[in-house]
Amino acid sequence: MSYNYLPLDRNWLHFSQVKDLLDFEQLVSITFDAHEKIIACRNYLDSKMADKNGLFYGINTGFGFLQNVKIDAGQIEQLQYNLLVSHACGLGEEVPKEIIKLMLMLKIKSLSYGNSGVQIDTVIRLMDMFNNDVLPVIYTQGSLGASGDLAPLSHLSLPLIGLGDVWHEGQKMKAAEAMVKFGWEPIHLQSKEGLALINGTQFMSAYGLCCLKKAEHLLQMADLISALSFDAFDCTGEPLDPHIHALRAHKGQVATAANLRGLLRGSEIAVQPKAQVQDPYSFRCIPQVHGASKDAFEHILSVFVREMNSVTDNPNIFPDDDLILGGGNFHGQPLALSLDYLAIAMSEIASISERRTYQLISGQRGLPLFLVKDAGLNSGFMIPQYTAAGIVSENKQLCTPSSVDSISSSNNQEDHVSMGANAATKCLRVINNVEKVLAIELLGAAQALEFRRPKKSSPVLEQLMHAFRQHISFNEADRLLHTDMVAAIDFLAKYPVNNE
Repeated sequence: MSYNYLPLDRNWLHFSQVKDLLDFEQLVSITFDAHEKIIACRNYLDSKMADKNGLFYGINTGFGFLQNVKIDAGQIEQLQYNLLVSHACGLGEEVPKEIIKLMLMLKIKSLSYGNSGVQIDTVIRLMDMFNNDVLPVIYTQGSLGASGDLAPLSHLSLPLIGLGDVWHEGQKMKAAEAMVKFGWEPIHLQSKEGLALINGTQFMSAYGLCCLKKAEHLLQMADLISALSFDAFDCTGEPLDPHIHALRAHKGQVATAANLRGLLRGSEIAVQPKAQVQDPYSFRCIPQVHGASKDAFEHILSVFVREMNSVTDNPNIFPDDDLILGGGNFHGQPLALSLDYLAIAMSEIASISERRTYQLISGQRGLPLFLVKDAGLNSGFMIPQYTAAGIVSENKQLCTPSSVDSISSSNNQEDHVSMGANAATKCLRVINNVEKVLAIELLGAAQALEFRRPKKSSPVLEQLMHAFRQHISFNEADRLLHTDMVAAIDFLAKYPVNNE
C-alpha cells in the first residue's frame, strides 16, 4: 500500500493537506484512533437499541415530518435503505470528479470522530471507493443546504448498497459492475447509518474548498497579470508607495501594494519619466481592490477549514456522556453566506481586470488602437474585450446572493433553509469566469508590452512573458483569437506562481 495518504481522524485538517490530496492524488485512511472511536460509538448505539421503549429520531423513527412514526426493529435496515433510494433525487449537471473526491474525503472525515453511529464496514467501503477511483455520479441540483445536502449525499452513498452509477478509470458504469470487479458485497445498513450518510454539508464544503483552491491561485495570478498591465500601460508607481498604504492598513491592501512593488522592481519601463500625473482607478487602485478580495478570501477560508473539521450529521451521539442529541449542525448557513461572499469578492477581480483590458486597447499612452498594427484593416483585440465584458456582466447576475433566499420543505418541518448548495455551484461558475477574464487581460497585456520594446520590464515579468510566448506568439495581424484565448486560460491555470 502507498504511504502517500492523508490520515483522517479528529485531528485538525489543514487547507494545505486538502490541496495536496488533489494535486498529488493521495489516498485516504482513517487512523487507529478513529477506527476505535467509530466502533465504540456503534457498540454504544447498539446497546441503546436494545431498549425496546427508546425512541430516537432517524434511528428507529421516520424522518423529517415523519419523526413521530416508530419503526419496528426488524425494519431498521429497510428504513435506512429506503432513506437512500427515496432521497437520491438529484438532477442537473454532473458534479466534477475532483469535487466528488472531496465529498468522499469529507464524509469519511466527519464519520471518523465517532459521533455518528455508523459501522466500521461502511467507513472502510467509503475509503475503498476513494482509493480505488470508484467515484459516485452525483448531480448539482437537489440540495436546499439545510437538512444536510440530502440529494447529493444520497447519490454519494448509493454505491454502498449496490445502486447508482459510478466513474471508474474514466468510464461510467453501474455501481454493481464496479462491486463485482472488486469483490465488494453491498453494505447492510444498520440503524442511523443512512441518516449519518446523507445528513451533512459535504457537498457545499467540497465545492467551497475547490473554489478556494482555485481562487488562491487566481488571486496570485491577478497580481502578476495586473503588474504586467501596469507596466504595459506605462503607469506611475506613486500609488504603490508604502506611505499611502500605512494610512489605511488593511492587510490585503498593504500586501498587494508590496507585492506589486516587488513584481515591478528592476523594470526599465517603471522608472522612465511619465507624462501623466495619475492613472485610471483600474491601475491606481489595484492594492485596494485586490487587497479587499484577499481579505475576504482569508475570512472565508477560516469558515471552510472549521467546517471540514466538524461533525455535521444529526442526531449526534456522545457515548462517553450517554447522550443522543438532535440538533441542526447540518444547516449550511455559515457556508451559504461565505460562498456568496467569495463569489462577490472574486467577481470584483474580474471586474477590475476587464477595465484594465479596456484601457490597454483604447489607443492611449503610445499604444496602437486595439493593440494591433494597421488598425482598421485589423480589428486586433477589440472583441476579446467584448467577451470579457460579457463574462463580467454574467458574473454580476450570478452574484445575487443565494443565502438571502429560503423555502419551506418537508411539510414545514424544515421551514428555513440556507440555499448553500445553489451558492456553491454558482460560486464555482463565477470563479471559472474570473479565470477567463484574467486570461484575456494577460493576452492583451503581453501584446501591449511588446510595443514598449526595446525597453524591458522587471525580471519577474519578463520571465512571465518568456513563458507565455512559448504558447502564444505576438499578434502581427488578425487571426483566430479564440484559440489564443483558450491557450491563455490553460497557461494561466498551470503557471507556477508564488508572488506574495
